[in-house]
Order: sequence, then structure tokens, then C-alpha cells
Amino acid sequence: MATECIAAVAALRERIGAARRSGLRVGCVPTMGALHAGHTALLDAARQRCELLVATLFVNPLQFDRQDDLASYPRNIESDLRICSCHGADILFAPRREDMYPRTPAITLNIEGLADSLCGAYRTGHFQGVATVVLKLLNIVQPDTAWFGEKDFQQLAIVRRIVEDTNLPVQIESVETVREPDGLAVSSRNVHLTPEERAAAPLLARSLRNAQQAIQRGETDAQGLCVEAREAFTGEPALRLEYFEVVDPETLESVYRVTRPVRVVGAAYAGATRLIDNLPACPPEAR
Repeated sequence: MATECIAAVAALRERIGAARRSGLRVGCVPTMGALHAGHTALLDAARQRCELLVATLFVNPLQFDRQDDLASYPRNIESDLRICSCHGADILFAPRREDMYPRTPAITLNIEGLADSLCGAYRTGHFQGVATVVLKLLNIVQPDTAWFGEKDFQQLAIVRRIVEDTNLPVQIESVETVREPDGLAVSSRNVHLTPEERAAAPLLARSLRNAQQAIQRGETDAQGLCVEAREAFTGEPALRLEYFEVVDPETLESVYRVTRPVRVVGAAYAGATRLIDNLPACPPEAR
């Protein structure tokens, strides 16, 4: 089927309103475009659970802490539209910047606690920008269910908290991280990796997997696992580790002794390209 591309908020609302009057269940997959296998997994999962599927495409300037990163973010709406058509999206909502932000927002969301650590500690204002655009998109589309990937686990936790705190009538669902055969998490930014950086990049996923497996075997010293992982990066000059932590999956606070399910999270730079990844881990006594 051919995906309908809509840019105007009013036109989208009219189209969704007609679907709702017909009793259709609406699903939404928010994206910044440059669609890849991670996005198609979200579209495929959402397609099974709704009658009208809306993908959104908006490169949100509020969440970029570096203007060069915003300028270099990959954009190819023709390819994205083809992918949406192949994976069952009825609508691609692709607003212009002036549609989303007719003027500088007077209201932005401050996410206390959840946005202060991990990526938030290194990207000032990033999650305020994410929270603001996600709230706007959910209010515009008003879906029954919205789908997010687990690769951006901190973002997922924040989105869930936004919905809880603002009483939005939307169910948030997630899909596991899609990976390359060597374990590297699929990302739009991977196209920027040089051959040397691409060869080194899977170290992040391997380190997360090693910590996950140790916890599942019964290791409880979370900080010891983090120290071991950090040491592994000292022998890889193509990567610069930003953080590696074992955290509570709801609060994102660091865990020191593992007695319950946790999330192992990490971020590293390969040249100018930032890689993020995470895995769940559950100790034997919590299964």
C-alpha cells in the first residue's frame, strides 16, 4: 500500500478524526527519519495492533546540543516514505519546523531525576527537547498506542513518565533493540562510522553482554562489573567510553548490589559518532 504523506497538523487531525469516527484503533511510531531496521521493527509491531498506523518524521532541533550534529543528521524523506509503505504505515506525518514550532516555545518540560544521569549528564537540555516534542506529537496524533525502541532506554523511561504524570490516554509499548550480526545496535548515525570505527564499535555491545551474562550467572557486584567493562575500553583507541552503568530500570539510579532485575547501559564515542546501547539483566534469585 502507498503511505500518505501529510505535513499540516490540521490535515492530520482531520484524517485521524475520520478514522476514529469509524472506530479504528490508532497507533503511532515517532521517528526522526533515516529509517532503518530498528524503525521497521517498530512499524511491524505497531501494524499488528492497530487499524490506522501513523509514523512521524521530525528532526527535532530542541534535542540537539550540537548544531553540527543537527546539520549532519541523515535525511532522506523519499527513502523513508518507501520504507513506511513497505511496512504498513498508513500515514507519514512530516511537519516542517514552523508547523511544530510556529514561535519559540514558552513551555518546555523539565524531567527531574530521570534526565540528570547517563546521557542527560553529558547532553545539556537534550531530554527537555525530547520530552517537549514527544508531548507535542502525542497531543497532535492522540494515538491509542505509541511505540518506542529500547535502544534509547533513558528516552523510553522518560516518555513513560511523561504519560504517567500528564495522564495522557496513550499506552506506551517498546521493541527490543535491533542489532547487526556482530551485535552493534542499529542506528541512523552508524553511517558516519569510518571502517576502523565500525570494526571497533561492537565492543560496547560485547561489554554489555558480558555484564549481563555475569549478572545472570549470579554476580552481584555491579560496580565491579562496571570497572571491568571500563578497563576493556582502554585497549581500544578507536572508542572513547562515556559511561557504563548498572541501573534500576525505572528510576535509572545506579545499582551497587544486584538483587533484582536491572539494566546495563553504556555510551561511547567512535570518532565524532556517539553510540548508545543497553541490555536487561536478571539475577537468578529474581527469575
